[in-house]
Amino acid sequence: MAEIKINVVIKSAPAKVYDAVTIQEGLAGWWSKQTTAKPEVGHVNVFLFGKFRNEMEVVKLVPGKRVEWKILNSIDEWIGTTVSFDLEEKDGNTLLRFAHADWRAVTDTFAGCTYDWARFLQSLKLLCETGVGTPA
Repeated sequence: MAEIKINVVIKSAPAKVYDAVTIQEGLAGWWSKQTTAKPEVGHVNVFLFGKFRNEMEVVKLVPGKRVEWKILNSIDEWIGTTVSFDLEEKDGNTLLRFAHADWRAVTDTFAGCTYDWARFLQSLKLLCETGVGTPA
């Protein structure tokens, strides 16, 4: 199985980054403006990107440390994959270790998603550091 991995240093506390990847307002501020989300294990977050609908079940929450989702509905290649955000405090900053795991194959979609995730993680960094992200 293939896995996208990206590390980002964010000049913000882990608690702030955690909120940005768990609460509706945070997710809408860096990823998709059309977001329905709750920081509750078992809840299915919904992210709309034009005609694309992503439904992701929250499977793990460790406040200030880890967030994990399982993708239930999306493009075919995403279904059954997992997305995780691991947060670690480093010298007053947050080291974010992002992964989009369990891909069945490395395809053109995988390559394109690697680029897109990097762009959106830059948006997350901007949101946490400046208060303004660049969501879709």
